[in-house]
Amino acid sequence: MNITLKPEQEQFIQSQIERGIFANPEQAIEAALRLLEEQSISYEQWLEENRQKVEVGLAQLERGEKFPLEVAFERLERKVNKLREEQQ
Repeated sequence: MNITLKPEQEQFIQSQIERGIFANPEQAIEAALRLLEEQSISYEQWLEENRQKVEVGLAQLERGEKFPLEVAFERLERKVNKLREEQQ
């Protein structure tokens, strides 16, 4: 397989080699592919976890286990605010 990089991509890889991060372009590409693979696996795990949560939620709805939408939004808002505080 032959891959053609854009000039800015080549420059970035070259700068990483000059900084001593990688010994050659192949190492840089291997590192990039490892990160892409990790990201893909992480996304698939996230997707599966959320599918399971949706299934649980739908089952709860079928059993009549529900609460007002306002309560759901309040809980979601609290979670978002907590995440924002943790990031600061």
